[in-house]
Amino acid sequence: MAPSSAAGPAGPPGGPERSGVAVTVRPIRAEEYATAGRLVVAAYRSIPGNHMSGGYAEQLAAVGRRAVEAEVLVAVETLPGQGPAIERIVGCVTFVPDRRSAWAEMLVDGEASIRMLAVDPTVQGRGAGQALLDACLARAVELGRRAVFLHSTPYMTSAHRLYQRAGFARVPERDWVPVPGVELLAFRLELPARPG
Repeated sequence: MAPSSAAGPAGPPGGPERSGVAVTVRPIRAEEYATAGRLVVAAYRSIPGNHMSGGYAEQLAAVGRRAVEAEVLVAVETLPGQGPAIERIVGCVTFVPDRRSAWAEMLVDGEASIRMLAVDPTVQGRGAGQALLDACLARAVELGRRAVFLHSTPYMTSAHRLYQRAGFARVPERDWVPVPGVELLAFRLELPARPG
């Protein structure tokens, strides 16, 4: 998968200037597993709800396992400077290519999935989540998938807005309660046919 880039938008009014900061999405490197795992756990801990119960933090941190059993992408900010480029991981997502993956949840034939999309809580709103989502959708099209399916908790309202802007629709008949007190809402996006 070729890296994709997006210019980071300006921060909130009154915030620091964001021009010159690029967000690149690429496959994770082995030496980044621990850093990405901590980021994913921190992002999920910042969301209200009971979704961290039952050892879920350990699953979120298991980036190395997901990189073997699925595909893990990171969003990296490259900070401008006069010396060597300085990179910082600001987001992470697990792309599940099909239902055969150990990380597939309720997928049917022809679907890919997005799991554990997380952006560093200190930099949310700068485009990293959008860049990760776009990269996953492009990967699904590249693989010839007909749709992308995902689950999200009711509290992940920022993510819901991101998905809805991309064209995802709610599919309540595929909602899921994996453990008592943890409700997962289902979203699905039909994809265009792969060119050629």
